[in-house]
Amino acid sequence: MRPTFVLLHSPSVGPSTWRPAARHLAAAGHRVRVPSLLRAGAGTPPFWPRVVEAVRDDLRQVPAASPVTLVAHSNAGLLLPVIRAGLDHPPGGAVFVDAALPARTGSSPVAPPEVLEFLRPMAVDGRLPRWTDWWDEADIAPMFPDPEVRRTVVEEQPTLPLAYYEQHIPVPGGWDGHPCSYLLFSPPYGGLAAEARARGWRVAHLPGTHLHQLVDPAGTARHLADLASAR
Repeated sequence: MRPTFVLLHSPSVGPSTWRPAARHLAAAGHRVRVPSLLRAGAGTPPFWPRVVEAVRDDLRQVPAASPVTLVAHSNAGLLLPVIRAGLDHPPGGAVFVDAALPARTGSSPVAPPEVLEFLRPMAVDGRLPRWTDWWDEADIAPMFPDPEVRRTVVEEQPTLPLAYYEQHIPVPGGWDGHPCSYLLFSPPYGGLAAEARARGWRVAHLPGTHLHQLVDPAGTARHLADLASAR
């Protein structure tokens, strides 16, 4: 049975970052789900169980016997192990896309100390501005193919609590006992792609910005299908 692609957006942005690539995957005959993780920052810590529940709820429409391939972009990479552990569906592999890598055991900090130092001055009453407001216009503009796509992504972004980035996410043992691979877009994630290669994962490179799945959704979909089919 062909796996269902489950495209996981970073909780810092929203599901619209994956929808163009999802359409290309679907057009190629793949089953695709794009769960919304927009409520990940609601309530009080810990926040990661809300992500697991959101994915479980979304996959109620997928038969439990159907394998799933989890595809995690950016910060969602840290959530992949707990999501995998919380699903009833058999693993069909995992693809990390310009993503943070979880620890192999123990727990993963959502943000290292230097990133928390960068974020804390931005917080107002414990909440951060939208992710695209963290950066200069010169950094953000190239990530979007046109103004309409940019407006959709920007308007849907949550304003997460600083506490979201201060949490540690548990890492269930054996989470990477199924095929894992890495798709690199942007230079800042080159070191993580190298680490993935050192772990024995297959690594592919589609040069672009951090949201390159919006700029080249067709190329992204082809790479995801290729990485998911390699065993």
